[in-house]
Amino acid sequence: MRIGLFYLLCVIDVYDRMIIDYHIGLNREGRHAAHILARALWKRKLANTTVRPIIRTDNGPQFISRVFEEKCKTLSIEHERIPPKTPNLNAHIESFHSILERDCYRRNEFDDYKQAHKIVTEFIDFYDHRFLHGSLGDIPPSEFYNLIVKTKEQPFVFKL
Repeated sequence: MRIGLFYLLCVIDVYDRMIIDYHIGLNREGRHAAHILARALWKRKLANTTVRPIIRTDNGPQFISRVFEEKCKTLSIEHERIPPKTPNLNAHIESFHSILERDCYRRNEFDDYKQAHKIVTEFIDFYDHRFLHGSLGDIPPSEFYNLIVKTKEQPFVFKL
């Protein structure tokens, strides 16, 4: 996403809706996408396991780059690209971008890159740790993630 001053690339977990990692910069290249992908695996403690997520992206130049494709191969990650003009196939990240637009970009005027970086970083932290997500039972993504990982609870399992 480009908002005048910067580009934003995000890795979102479609199950818990957390923004696992992101890049805010004056450009976005395959190396940036490759870097956040590797960091996301590390953050989710999947870097040294055989468990690998499937990565779904649009057809942006950073995702069709040789550098990104090589990183996916090196990390043994399956990379799916959605067909052009089908943003609904990337609904989770599109939803996040909509929330970011509504609750961050429209409410702030950025004087410079440094200020934009600070405000967007703070918003992503808010989104991950305090934003009440209707699709997660009105709890923040980090709380939902902790429920799954730390307590081994099975959210959305109803017992009668």
